[in-house]
Amino acid sequence: MTHFSFFPRTTSSGILKVVQRELTCPICMNYFKDPVSMDCGHTFCRPCFYLNWKDIPLLVQCSECRKSTQQRNLKTNIHLKKMASLARKASLWLFLSSEEQMCGTHRETKKMFCEVDKSLLCLLCSSSQEHQDHRHCPIEWAAEEHREKLLKKMQSLWEKACENHRNLNTETTRTRYWKDYVNLRLEAIRAEYQKMPAFHHEEEKHNLEMLKKKGKDIFHQRHLSKAKMAHRREILTGMYEELKEMCHKPYMELLQGFGDIAHRSESVLLHKPQPLNLELSSGPIAGLMDRLNQFQVHTTLHHEESNSHIFRYEILGSVYVDCDHQDVPYITATPRSFLAWGAQTVSSGKYYWEFHVGDSWNWAFGVCDTYWKEKNQNEKIDGEEGLFLLGCVKNDIQCHLFTTSPLMLQYIPRPTNRVGLFLDYEAKTMNFVDVNQSSLIYTIPNCSFSPPLRPIICCIHF
Repeated sequence: MTHFSFFPRTTSSGILKVVQRELTCPICMNYFKDPVSMDCGHTFCRPCFYLNWKDIPLLVQCSECRKSTQQRNLKTNIHLKKMASLARKASLWLFLSSEEQMCGTHRETKKMFCEVDKSLLCLLCSSSQEHQDHRHCPIEWAAEEHREKLLKKMQSLWEKACENHRNLNTETTRTRYWKDYVNLRLEAIRAEYQKMPAFHHEEEKHNLEMLKKKGKDIFHQRHLSKAKMAHRREILTGMYEELKEMCHKPYMELLQGFGDIAHRSESVLLHKPQPLNLELSSGPIAGLMDRLNQFQVHTTLHHEESNSHIFRYEILGSVYVDCDHQDVPYITATPRSFLAWGAQTVSSGKYYWEFHVGDSWNWAFGVCDTYWKEKNQNEKIDGEEGLFLLGCVKNDIQCHLFTTSPLMLQYIPRPTNRVGLFLDYEAKTMNFVDVNQSSLIYTIPNCSFSPPLRPIICCIHF
């Protein structure tokens, strides 16, 4: 009687090859190290995932099925990691069982690693007088422990590389727009001097020349800063790839080379170039405050304790300044802030108000229209029409000055004591001034006013 089998006969070596293939990263073609799985289900080593898609800003495409994902913070596949570790140990024991790895003196397998001599010993040799004071451990345990240490160092390196990448983007963006920013300030200061008597001509010339010189100096410093960060990017990436390759080395090469590469990776982490926080100050404009004070008015304020229900994004609050995209602040909500609206509205004419800020951080001062006041339901300030502000926010250890309409950072010293706001309704312009310095902070030209307008003040309480 003939028997038919529905299953092909497979040798044990064939099964082993299938298992090995399933535990192999399709990018580096080695057993998985810290395997991570994408949405599509395909798995790669975390280092391979990072290095393959490090320069892609948004969507990541799987190299196996071509499906895209926005995932970045992938979790380790612990089960697959353990299986890959077992596969490496199995390969190690095949290596140790060879005749070349037998101890010539005791005819035992050399499975102990001496951390002093960086050599393999049998159990009896490791207990001998020559090695008894040395630290020994089983080779498979030592290798996996060192591999884990390398992975942790790689994670630290990658975090620094990502931080450096963000800093480089920040410096690149600031450098790209720096000349335009300086030119805007030059035009605004010229416009102010045109309103002054002719005898201020020499002062104007001096202030503009100083501003141009400072602007060029900062532009040069930003280029140097960019070059340092670009060089650091290459160093960090190169060190990361070295560690990745070391993880793939045979057990003995990994153990013998660990000390040197670990020391060099620590040295790489020490140097951390940061974005330059350079400020472009301008000299005082004589007579500026006398002219503006002619239009000074006092207004009654309506106070309210703002919260996420009354004023959802509160102008200030928890502030995150994201310089990766157009170098503008992204302002999110907080549960509490103090808000004051001007009781009186204006629809024509010229007005000048002052706001006492002292040495405080996290404030905003400007005007808004009634439509904006009534509809404030969004969760961030995005430079929308109807809101014209000068604001100061503190993020970590840095202070950021910004204006809205459009939303942009101002690279000038933070004003202290008092800030002034001059509104020229017919000219569609708003000037913010540093009262103590008698200097121009910024001019918002071509304002899209929708009457009526009212002053608005906001500050945060901690």
